[in-house]
Amino acid sequence: MVSTDTASEVQAAPSGPEPVRPITSYRTDLVMVVLGLWFTVGLMLDAWAHNNVPGLETFFTPWHAVFYWGFLVTGGWIAWTVRPALRGGGLPNWRAMPVGYASASVAVLAFAVFGFGDFTWHEVFGIEQNIDILFSPTHLGLVVSMFVIVTTPLRAAWLQDRPVATGLRPLLPAILSLALGSILILLFLQYGNVITFGAGSVQVALSNPDEGFTGRFVTMLALTTVVLLAPLLLIAKRWTVPVGTATILYGFLGLLSTAVTGFNNVEMVAGLVVGGIGVDLLAWWLRPSAAAPRRLRVFAALAAGWTWIAFFGAAYAAGGSINWVGKGDPVPTPELLTGIPVVAALVGLLLAVLVAPTMPAGRAAE
Repeated sequence: MVSTDTASEVQAAPSGPEPVRPITSYRTDLVMVVLGLWFTVGLMLDAWAHNNVPGLETFFTPWHAVFYWGFLVTGGWIAWTVRPALRGGGLPNWRAMPVGYASASVAVLAFAVFGFGDFTWHEVFGIEQNIDILFSPTHLGLVVSMFVIVTTPLRAAWLQDRPVATGLRPLLPAILSLALGSILILLFLQYGNVITFGAGSVQVALSNPDEGFTGRFVTMLALTTVVLLAPLLLIAKRWTVPVGTATILYGFLGLLSTAVTGFNNVEMVAGLVVGGIGVDLLAWWLRPSAAAPRRLRVFAALAAGWTWIAFFGAAYAAGGSINWVGKGDPVPTPELLTGIPVVAALVGLLLAVLVAPTMPAGRAAE
C-alpha cells in the first residue's frame, strides 16, 4: 500500500501515454497524521473552552491559538507536499497533485474562508456556548473542511493503484486519520453520544424509572453505534479489517468522550476499550471484508452487540454515584439489558448490508 518514494516523484504508468499521479511516502502520510492530531486536539480544547469557561467573549483565546496554529502547520505541510503541482506561476497542475491531496488543498482554502467567517460571526453575534457551538454555520463549515484535511492519508491509501495491503502497520496512517475524522463527527454529535454517560446514569437508564430518560439513552446508543461501526465497515469496503483497528478507533473516541465530561466517566471508556479489544478478536477470527459479505455481516452484528455488552458490564462493575429516588439499587429490566445489544446488532447488520449489498446472481457469476 505504501511507497518509499517522495511525494514529488512520479511513477510511469504500466500502459498508456499519461503518467500516473504521484504517491506520497509512508512517512509523509504519517507526518500528516501527527499534524492532524495537533489540529484535532486544538479543536477539542476550543470546544471545551466554549462549554466550561464562563464569560468567553473574544475570538482571541489560547484555545483558538492552539487550534489555528494547528491549521497553519498542517496547511503548510500540505502545501509542501503538493509543491510540484504549484510550479509555473499559473493555476495548479492537478495531475501533478499526489493522490488524495488535491481535495486537501481545496479544503485548506475553504477552512481559511470559514475561519475568517467565524471571526466575523463572533464579532457580530458573540461567542457561542454549549450546544449552540455545534450548529453555528461557520463551525459546520470549519469541521467539514477539517474532516477533509485530517482524512487525507485515508484517501491517499484508498486511491493508490497498488496491490491490496494487509496488516495494521501498512494501513496505520489511513486508520489513524480515519480515527481523527471519526472524532470530528462524534464531537459534533455530542448531543447523541452515549459514551458520555457515567456508570450510575447507565444503570438508571437500564432500570427504566423514566421512559423519557431511557428512550433518550437508547436513541443516543443507536446513533453512537453507527459512529463506532461505520469506520470499521469503511475499512472493510477497501481492505480486510486489520487486528488493532477497533481498539485504536474506540480508544480515540473514548478519549474524546471522557475529555468533554471532565474525565468523569473513565470507567465507561475503559469498558468501551474492552469492547474494542473484543471486536479486534472478532476481526482476527472472521477477517471481515467486502469481498466476503456474509462474514462482514456476521462481524458487524457481533461487533455491535458485544460493544454494548462490554459497556454495560463496565457500568455495573464500576458502580458509580446514582441519582436514584427508589429503594435500594436500581435493578435493570431484563428486556432492556438483553434487548439493547440485539438492537445494536441489527443496526450493525443493516450497515454491513449497505456497505456490501448482495449482487444479482448474474453479476456475482461474472
